[in-house]
Amino acid sequence: MTDDKSNYRQIFKATSIFGGVQVFQIIISVIRSKVIAVLLGPAGMGVSGLLTATTSMISGLTNFGLGISAVKNISVAYNQEDPKKIATVVSTIKKLVWITGLLGSLITLFLSSWLSRLTFGNTNYTYAFIFLSITLLMTQLSVGQNALLQGTRNIKYLAKSNLISSFIGLIVTIPLYYLFKLNGIVPAIIVSVFITLCISFLYSSKIKYPYVKLSLKELQIEGKEMLVMGFVLSLSGIITLGVSYIVRLYIGRDGGIEEVGFYNAGFAIINTYVGLVFTSMSTDYYPRLSAVSHNNKLASEEVNKQAEIAILILSPILMIFFVFIKYAVVLLYSSKFIVVEGMIQWAAIGMYFRAASWCLSYFIVSKSASKLFFINELIANVYFLVLNLIFYKFFGLNGLGMSFIIGYLLYFIQLYIVCKNKYQFYFSRSFKENFLIQLLLGLICFSIVKFTSATIHYTLGSILILLSLSISIRFFDKILDINELYRKLRNKN
Repeated sequence: MTDDKSNYRQIFKATSIFGGVQVFQIIISVIRSKVIAVLLGPAGMGVSGLLTATTSMISGLTNFGLGISAVKNISVAYNQEDPKKIATVVSTIKKLVWITGLLGSLITLFLSSWLSRLTFGNTNYTYAFIFLSITLLMTQLSVGQNALLQGTRNIKYLAKSNLISSFIGLIVTIPLYYLFKLNGIVPAIIVSVFITLCISFLYSSKIKYPYVKLSLKELQIEGKEMLVMGFVLSLSGIITLGVSYIVRLYIGRDGGIEEVGFYNAGFAIINTYVGLVFTSMSTDYYPRLSAVSHNNKLASEEVNKQAEIAILILSPILMIFFVFIKYAVVLLYSSKFIVVEGMIQWAAIGMYFRAASWCLSYFIVSKSASKLFFINELIANVYFLVLNLIFYKFFGLNGLGMSFIIGYLLYFIQLYIVCKNKYQFYFSRSFKENFLIQLLLGLICFSIVKFTSATIHYTLGSILILLSLSISIRFFDKILDINELYRKLRNKN
């Protein structure tokens, strides 16, 4: 039980450190989104979303998944406490991110006219893609710096890097939107990416390791594993981005550019703001899971603990979204975006299944089972695409929220079957109980919001939020002994 408490505390500590930064980044994102929504409107949101989606798709095609495979290799070398090995891996990664980053930039540059026609139906955005091509190199260089920080467990440096770059990026880009309106979108994206690169380099340079000069042959040997694993991860990422891209194009053709803006805004809330919980947890979770991935029993325990904490943190947040999402949308964007309220509420239910499946997906990645991971993601993306197109056709924006639920329910079941049969994975009794209780409370809250008057749903919804929160706090007190931690903190002071 002592070991369990120690493990839970490690998970909670890492989540808290990076979670604090994520809260700050949420505030930054809220301000940025509010500025774009007010100054540029839904059309501006749509243009920004399509430009970002297109460059992200090309980045996914050319980055070879180094952001994930590099962390695993650095983490393994770091656990072996071998400075020379760490230096060799880092030197390999630094060369690979330059090669892959330049590849992405050149492809975007040479295909700029075609990308404009494909994305917007004309060549008006050719120069936009030409200028944005440099961001693919800068982004990939940042990936290399962040992989070093994450793989060596320098969570505080990584947190500070993200926090500072987000803050400076906001301060610098707001005047661009204000002065140039739609013409400020491209400069704002470039400046934000450049600032992120500079800050990430500043903090990664604090990590000292011996210099290792690699020959071309040594680079091939050292980089082969990362590239093979990364390439498969990259392919699955491309498919995911491609599905998102097709959905945006379909919405743009069927519902117009403003409808794309609504779609981007709605899923920015559910995926970015709520999904930031996943980001804060993954920073420590993936390296920690990779360290025990050779042992199915230990790996299963890590997945269960992470999934349990994910559900208990997310559940009260999701229920707040059920009840108060209308006010959140107005706060984050403007009253013009109220139409996404229903879509977000439906999608919030799917986040329960996404939380559990997110933890399971890392199990396969930590095993370096690249082929299995790719096949699994390919199948999932096929039915996600079909569900999105069908439900949007018949139910509009709300249908996209409904397809989110069905898609992640199927994905959750699929991952569980794969992990159980392949790696003898099991869900612990504690996770099952907490998951089912929180899901039931969420479904009740959702039903109340949908089928009762405003007065009743705000009253009963608030009670259910407090109930969900109390269950989470009680669990954390049991495993972390919050009173004991508080006493130790007081004694230190």
